[in-house]
Amino acid sequence: MGERVRVRVLLLFGDQAEIVAADVPAEERAEPVRYPAGEIAEAVGVPVRELPGKVLTAEVGRGDRLSGWALV
Repeated sequence: MGERVRVRVLLLFGDQAEIVAADVPAEERAEPVRYPAGEIAEAVGVPVRELPGKVLTAEVGRGDRLSGWALV
């Protein structure tokens, strides 16, 4: 199993959710990464429209891709 990290959903861009590290100051964050909003919403059990602002955990996998979304 990979490392779990805390992330925040910044906003929705079409059918994609922009994800950033939750525990890093804004000025030190890397660029947001986009993931399918529907996939995340289904995994955590909330409507897509409620994702922005949510803090989640995710598993870091191969190529630093995130998966295994869960609400904090």
